Amino acid sequence: MDDVTHTPVRSTSGASRDEQVAQSLYAQRERVYPREVHGLFATMRVLAVVVLLGLFYGVPWLHWDGQQLLLFDLPARQFHIFGLTLFPQDFIFLSAILIISALTLFFFTALAGRLWCGYACPQTVWTEVFLWIERKIEGDRRNQMKLDKSAWTGRKVAVKATKHGIWILFSLWTGFTFVGYFTPVLDLGARVMTLELGPWETFWILFYGFATYGNAGWMREQVCIYMCPYARFQSAMFDKNTLAISYDPGRGEPRGARKRSTDHKVAGLGDCIDCTMCVQVCPTGIDIRDGLQYQCIACAACIDACDRVMGQMGYDKGLIRYTTENALSGERPRILRPRVIAYAVVLLALVAAVGVGIASRTPLALDVIRDRNALYRETHEGLVENVYTLKLINMDDEDHRYEITVSGIDGMELGLDADLVPVAAHEILSISARVRTDPYSLTRASSTIVFTLQAVDDGRLRVEEEARFLGPVSPAR
Repeated sequence: MDDVTHTPVRSTSGASRDEQVAQSLYAQRERVYPREVHGLFATMRVLAVVVLLGLFYGVPWLHWDGQQLLLFDLPARQFHIFGLTLFPQDFIFLSAILIISALTLFFFTALAGRLWCGYACPQTVWTEVFLWIERKIEGDRRNQMKLDKSAWTGRKVAVKATKHGIWILFSLWTGFTFVGYFTPVLDLGARVMTLELGPWETFWILFYGFATYGNAGWMREQVCIYMCPYARFQSAMFDKNTLAISYDPGRGEPRGARKRSTDHKVAGLGDCIDCTMCVQVCPTGIDIRDGLQYQCIACAACIDACDRVMGQMGYDKGLIRYTTENALSGERPRILRPRVIAYAVVLLALVAAVGVGIASRTPLALDVIRDRNALYRETHEGLVENVYTLKLINMDDEDHRYEITVSGIDGMELGLDADLVPVAAHEILSISARVRTDPYSLTRASSTIVFTLQAVDDGRLRVEEEARFLGPVSPAR
């Protein structure tokens, strides 16, 4: 029980850590050495790290029908997402997915606080990996603190160099994987091996690797406390019925050290033995007993640590637990409330709309761009002609041949280089088209015409696009 009975360390001047920080607006950062903890929530957090990093590092290497499973091919303006190919014309679906992601974050925050921060945020996930590497090389919390305070020796240099070397290699692999979502990873790997990377790919591998190394290795809790905007506006989504990690002061106070054999009720003490284990395991270095704080990332490490101590003391677990403000004050908590229900309804509606939209999406698009160099021109036959650039986008997974027709003005003629236009799968093809008509058929200077693009081998592939036809207005006969 040595680890759970000591009191907070105070400076030689008698001031506590919080008092020292309050004395200076620009207090120097005190490094946080989070103690390793085991328990239900720690296991869930490790499982989340394994699953999320497994997906991040593994998905780029998976293929579907010869195509990388997830690839944002910016030069080709194609986004391959689990067998579905989206084009810039499908940007509404990508926007909807981002909106759904944001609403999902709001929903879970209103329901159970900062679950995202504690289990799925990239900063949390990569920091967990860096902490694991650090513990394997430098030892536990006590050994790390002892090593940092010791003088620089050959052993200390070797240990620190080994740790940072592994951190850097892991960060570079992370940067390589990140770029692999935008450049085919097999091609990227081959060019890395032959040192033939382009300047932008090199830049982003190094940049993202440096960001991972800096954020997860050096800055850690400072990213959550000072840089993350979510920590600042989360309170707007909290209410008295939001599940949050909380200390029960009614049960824990007055706190104080005691022997296990002591009857703390007779001694007038609460269940908290003031061991500070909840502080030692906190990755942001806060004391959960001070109440809900924006620095708390809801990792639940303090719950696991406190439950372990309560078990050793023979007390009931749950002194620190997931609960609501209403529950702590003795009121009946309401988990399902209007805000949560509204988020759920909107989320379900958006997911359904995106699903229906993707299922009913026609994998074909036609863009019509009128030649603006001239309003119109008159041919030798006395006809009025407009020139257009037609951009045919075959978003299907198969090649097709297309027929193009135009309507809107009586007697119009469409001039193309071929009657049928072949377009390969996922190809964007630009062709020139000339539309002619008798000037006497024009009733106004600008008329609406409609181009129709139809696949001859698939009746479902048909789109229409409007354009303007300009010409002189002839007097009525």
